[in-house]
Amino acid sequence: MKFCAFCAIATGETSTIIVREWPDALAIRPRSGGVNHGHVLVLPRIHVEDAGTDPEVTATVMRRAAELMAELPAANLITSKGPEATQSVYHLHVHIVPREANDGLPLPWAPQHARAAVQNGTTS
Repeated sequence: MKFCAFCAIATGETSTIIVREWPDALAIRPRSGGVNHGHVLVLPRIHVEDAGTDPEVTATVMRRAAELMAELPAANLITSKGPEATQSVYHLHVHIVPREANDGLPLPWAPQHARAAVQNGTTS
């Protein structure tokens, strides 16, 4: 297997900010700092390429993410599979993005994304 940044984090070979640990998963801060305060990634300790590879591991990661989301009044839970869906690290991970009213974070299916596309002239 090629080098996997998330495997290196899970095994302790690479350091990062760990928000929460479980025997089967980790919650970490994105190296970039995330899209807002509180943005975390939840990933399994074992290598699984994406959410479609191993349903049991995916269910475990989702359960851990749900534990964290229970502490938030509003949040998005996002994962990707494949480059066409914007996956860039090929180790299953889910983003928990805390949300607030009018926080300005557009999602492709949200009204503010449509407004931004119109303003930028990128509508089809």
